[in-house]
Amino acid sequence: MDDLWTVDGDDLRKLPYGAMYAKFRWPTPDRLNIAEWACRRHARVCPDAPAIWYDVDGGSAEMWTFGHLWRTTSRLAWALLRGLGVPTGGRVAILLPQSPQLAAAHLASYAIGAIAVPLFTLFGTDALRYRLQDSGATVVVTDSEQANRIMDIRADLPDLEHVIVTDARVPGTQFWDDVLALASSAEYHPMDASPDDPAVLIYTSGTTGSAKGALHGHRILLGHLPGVSLPHDFAPQPGDVFWTPADWAWIGGLYDVLLPALCWGVPVVAHRIRKFDPERAFALMERWRVRNAFMPPTSLKMMRHITDPRSRWHLHLRTLATGGEPLGAELLSWAREALGLSIHEFYGQTECNLVVANCSACFQPKPGSMGRPVPGHDVAVIDENGHVVSPGVIGEIAVRRPHPVMFIGYWNRPEETAAKFVGDWLKTGDLGRMDEEGYLWFVGRADDVITSAGYRIGPVEIEEAALQHSAVVMAAAVGTPDPVRGEVVKLFVKLREGVPANECLTAELQNWVKERVGAHSYPREIEFVDELPLTPSGKVRRRALREREYAQKGVPLPGKRG
Repeated sequence: MDDLWTVDGDDLRKLPYGAMYAKFRWPTPDRLNIAEWACRRHARVCPDAPAIWYDVDGGSAEMWTFGHLWRTTSRLAWALLRGLGVPTGGRVAILLPQSPQLAAAHLASYAIGAIAVPLFTLFGTDALRYRLQDSGATVVVTDSEQANRIMDIRADLPDLEHVIVTDARVPGTQFWDDVLALASSAEYHPMDASPDDPAVLIYTSGTTGSAKGALHGHRILLGHLPGVSLPHDFAPQPGDVFWTPADWAWIGGLYDVLLPALCWGVPVVAHRIRKFDPERAFALMERWRVRNAFMPPTSLKMMRHITDPRSRWHLHLRTLATGGEPLGAELLSWAREALGLSIHEFYGQTECNLVVANCSACFQPKPGSMGRPVPGHDVAVIDENGHVVSPGVIGEIAVRRPHPVMFIGYWNRPEETAAKFVGDWLKTGDLGRMDEEGYLWFVGRADDVITSAGYRIGPVEIEEAALQHSAVVMAAAVGTPDPVRGEVVKLFVKLREGVPANECLTAELQNWVKERVGAHSYPREIEFVDELPLTPSGKVRRRALREREYAQKGVPLPGKRG
């Protein structure tokens, strides 16, 4: 696992992409526990090496070494197992912001063979209730800010036995320090797990219906490593330091940053950002000499409005990666000019993450493309029958099983798990096209495709065209019902501060998109909004906008298309 890029004595990083892809081989460990690989082995060899730099609000900071992190993890593992009676396969929900305690809670759960259930602190009460009920979690690890919300719904959670609060004593809960005091003083040795043993239950963002719990085995860590390494130009490199503003409850924060970096022995910066501020983000990266950043597209769109950041902050960035929503050409150009580096887009989803990526160190990215399949991943574009389509033809992006980064299945939903596959292909639900060199372009969610006068229109290129206009900060395109065309394109636009919304700007934007995308797919309707609905991971919820449009016009929403 430590040297994925050396196979039969060959350094794959020195080979052209095609040869690297062809020669790559997955390690096949018989036993694999995430807690061992991400922490304990480093604590035994280099206990004083920094694992987490915790930038606390108010300017204070804590440095957690691998030794400190493992001692805390070990005590919590003993407490969960013996003091609280969490069995193998029991669910431990973790409702915390970025912090060393979050990392320790995950590692302790993996160590004892329990299943960690990451939860966003931004979730509302209904979302928390649903996930805790569905997972049957018996323990919640949280902080005092979130504890009262859990206590408000505790009567609705018959499986919940213990609420552990990390930073204060809250009535009806157990204090972190008291729980750790239940532990044995002996070091905890992680359970001898197989790669396929369940480890983490991550709920989907719910962009295409109710959230489903994607159950992953301990192999998920191994499966992520090449997909994290590639867009960071073959991380780890000497001096690397990782940071992301993405919540560590999201698979992007947890398995695209925190756990792979720890697995490599690379320090991670932890900081709670209550509301993303691009100036604070630049200052934080300067303060901690961040070399490797994963920035959600929404954050990048906000950062691009900062003029000449390198003149204001002494940045040390080596790589900048993003995923979750496609970027437009304007953002890519901004990064090259303002930051002096290329943004490397990558692609994946909760069920099967980081399977496509860009990497300037091994091939030339193409503007607008998500990249090429990461070595070890068989990715294709297929039709509804599971047949691979010709280059350039739009179809559904799919990944072939078996695969270490692929989920075991949806929690308690065998029928929906089966429906996720056609033959050996996992269907992503995303439409895309692949060229003859294997570069992939995202077209849109199957449910997001707009059908207008017989044309099938993807929202992404419309949004990218709109974002090239100087007045536009964010945009989302959806289909709205039309009695003649079936649907027409409607564009929701968030304007740059100080730009007035009026009919002249509406006409200007319509012509702007028409010239760049085509007369058949320009937005016949435009609505200016203060904010767009986002998932907790920062993706625009086009489905919510489309559902609103159909409800307001009194038209039944069509079933899934694509």
